[in-house]
Amino acid sequence: MTFPNAFENLNVLSQQTLLPPSALHDAVPASDLAMQTVSSARATVAHILNGTDPRLLVVVGPCSIHDIAAAMDYAQRLKALADELREQLFIVMRVYFEKPRTTVGWKGLINDPRMDDSFRIEEGLHVGRRLLVDLNHMGLPCGTEALDPITPQYLGDLIAWSAIGARTTESQTHREMASGLSSPVGFKNGTDGSLDVAVNAMLSAAQPHVFLGINGEGQVALTHTRGNAFGHLILRGGSVPNYDSVSVAQAEAELKAAKLPCNIVVDCSHANSRKNHALQSLVLKDVVGQIMDGNQSIKGVMLESHLFEGNQKLGNPKDLRYGVSITDACLGWDATAEGLRDAAARLKSVLAENAVITR
Repeated sequence: MTFPNAFENLNVLSQQTLLPPSALHDAVPASDLAMQTVSSARATVAHILNGTDPRLLVVVGPCSIHDIAAAMDYAQRLKALADELREQLFIVMRVYFEKPRTTVGWKGLINDPRMDDSFRIEEGLHVGRRLLVDLNHMGLPCGTEALDPITPQYLGDLIAWSAIGARTTESQTHREMASGLSSPVGFKNGTDGSLDVAVNAMLSAAQPHVFLGINGEGQVALTHTRGNAFGHLILRGGSVPNYDSVSVAQAEAELKAAKLPCNIVVDCSHANSRKNHALQSLVLKDVVGQIMDGNQSIKGVMLESHLFEGNQKLGNPKDLRYGVSITDACLGWDATAEGLRDAAARLKSVLAENAVITR
């Protein structure tokens, strides 16, 4: 594209028109069963947050999706485990397509689906939507990080739970976007461990906003939002972990001071595991222990998990090991299943004493 004068877009090399969200929805339609999964899962997460469903929300899956075959393999195993543990745990698959980078690097399946810096974003949107449709059709709800403010128009109808990451919780753009998301949304504490940015984000996202966005036809639109009633806090650690009972009590106090619901999800990865994927299992055990001791504010946990443990560097896509993360290191499937079965078994007696499950 040739730009009209020498005073604008000086550092923009080119622009390409992307298909509108409505066209992607038409090209990759969701089945009635898939949409039923989304609707039911959103309602269940809301019930967990408001305390009428005593189960523990578990958002678990790969740090990022880069291989559709491996993602479906993982999903089939997770669906069977979710059915097995459904009385104690409500499992949502972590389906992350976008990755924030500290400097540069692979930005995720949507941005670069071929992992070769070709940036075929339209292809990435098709691949991502197809996967979300298939996962929801098999009855497995999906959770993701809401990173790019335009992407939800393409994929948000298939998301049951969303997170705003530690790098973007302080961003006004993301707070406004969260106010209009159709799913419950969790806000992570800052990378330094501070809670105030997440608390302020929850307060902001609960309110109506007006901002520039795009509509279903891909046109720039003035967007008016209702406000998201199901914002919650995600503890992901900072300079030190913050999943312990003292840190949770501090978080409860800050939420109460802000007159916000004491709804907390603990991210067992990232700084809470000191970036050692194997320690996620110990964090999970500790969190379950707090619930067994009477804590009622912890409503969920997050785990990074893949078919095989660890991670690998992204090089030639043909040389990648199957089922191994190319971003953060993950628990392997066996350790994941063992940890979640242990959590369900320990929680069984506690949940039986709590509120009647509303489904």
